[in-house]
Amino acid sequence: RRATRGLAKNPQTLSVLGKGANSGCPPPLAPQAMLRSSQPLTGPNRKRCREDEVLLGTVLDEGERGFIIDTRSAQAAKQARMTGGGTEPKSSYPQWRRLHRPLERGRQLQESFIKLVDACNDTTINMDRWLNRLESCRWLSHVKAALSTACLAAQCMDREEANVLVHGAEGTDTTLLVTALAQVILDPSCRTLAGFQGLLEREWIEAGHPFHLRCAHSAYSHARLKQEAPLFLLFLDCVWQLSRQFPFSLEFSERLLLTLFDNAYASAYGTFLCNNEKERCLCKVKENTHSLWAWLNQPGERQKYLNPLYSPNALVIWPSVEPQSIQLWQGLFFRWIRSSQYLDEAWAEIQWLVEGSEPPKDSAGNRLSRSLSDPTARPENAR
Repeated sequence: RRATRGLAKNPQTLSVLGKGANSGCPPPLAPQAMLRSSQPLTGPNRKRCREDEVLLGTVLDEGERGFIIDTRSAQAAKQARMTGGGTEPKSSYPQWRRLHRPLERGRQLQESFIKLVDACNDTTINMDRWLNRLESCRWLSHVKAALSTACLAAQCMDREEANVLVHGAEGTDTTLLVTALAQVILDPSCRTLAGFQGLLEREWIEAGHPFHLRCAHSAYSHARLKQEAPLFLLFLDCVWQLSRQFPFSLEFSERLLLTLFDNAYASAYGTFLCNNEKERCLCKVKENTHSLWAWLNQPGERQKYLNPLYSPNALVIWPSVEPQSIQLWQGLFFRWIRSSQYLDEAWAEIQWLVEGSEPPKDSAGNRLSRSLSDPTARPENAR
């Protein structure tokens, strides 16, 4: 029997992303498409799936080329044949070029997360030991790898004007990480608050990311479940890196990312419950729970998650992935050991300035101004 879990039998395709709409250029006649799927089940005998070949063939016109970005290493993809998986044979997909960009998705990623949290919460270590522990956990390396792969997918579409297929093994972990990040890079609508919510709903929730398995416990738990892995957190961290490098291009603020992280692990809402749509239907999640989006979009709440510096940017945003550009997300990893009071007050003052109103007299900026003008003044919170 031939493979039945390729694109044809298990379709998981993305919406078409037009290059023109993303880059500010006139829209092309044939916009590029980004697709995602699970691995083809070629097996050790290198079976073919005619339906897959026809489906991928319809994406390309004569003479066009496409790229298959595999989020596994070439060795891992080769070993997958022994269990029925594998890769697309070159002879069956002559117009497609396969690129391997391995991304961690299991135990190693979870251990990296745990080591980072342990290091961040140890306030007794000196500088040298802190830097060694930060390097040894390799979390920032995972962030860099994820951003680099997403940039590759975006570059294939925007610069090479090629169609892109992204897949790993099941297509519900690193595949979603890459396709979601690529859309934030390419599509300005995904950088708005409403568009980002739609992206999460489409690329993570409806696409079947197993939140119940991946986010069963936090890094503080003594339990070590085999299926746990902070893929969604890694995505949020990468989006935070984008927001830091492009502070005017994202409509939402860091507060939204922190709220999403909290609700992915423990929530009063049903948005991130279960592992897929089938489980959510069986558990009647929509009927028995409230949506996180409905709460976030309330007029009184929505304003809290907006970036006061936001200015719509129709261009593609290309992040730097140099080691010097990737920073630790202090707002998340230091949130329990360092107060965010001053940062929150600073953002509030920015909001007041943008709106053209006067900040309160007891704001952080006014306290600092008074202390600078009067050397004898020592505000209660001055340090």
